[in-house]
Amino acid sequence: MLRLRPAALAALILVGSPCLANAQNAPGGGASLERLTGSEFQALTDARIAIVKFALQMTPDQEKLWPPVEEAIRARAAGRQARLAEREARVNELRNGNAIEVLRDRNPVDFLRRRADALAQRSAEVRRLADAWEPLYQTLNADQKRRLGIAAILVFRDMRDQVEDRLLENTDTED
Repeated sequence: MLRLRPAALAALILVGSPCLANAQNAPGGGASLERLTGSEFQALTDARIAIVKFALQMTPDQEKLWPPVEEAIRARAAGRQARLAEREARVNELRNGNAIEVLRDRNPVDFLRRRADALAQRSAEVRRLADAWEPLYQTLNADQKRRLGIAAILVFRDMRDQVEDRLLENTDTED
């Protein structure tokens, strides 16, 4: 039975990956996570949370420590969605302008400041997530920690693959 749990988790993640891939490949080409609607982004966050909860199979005492973790996960997802929307708005603004004017009027200092602000926001979100996880993680047994590690590896691998696919897609469209 214990061997089936990681396999079930892996299957759940792998089944969910095509859904994410399909969400990224909307009609009209050039689609990405920025094009997800708010409800689709929320559904994706809900699915990620469900995967983590399924992997952990928490005890009732551990469940009491879960709400701050879920809140931090949701806050990080909301921050990411806001950054993506801001980036998409900026790209659209630049696309609507004359290419020569955009190049002439670009300000690398402003770019660096925007980048620093985005990194600072991400840093604060990750710090909040780590702080929320710490009390719960300390109560996990070795099996729960192992399952959480497997879930993290699979999620990061899937994210890496998606980034590579997007880079290849962008390279193909530039050629």
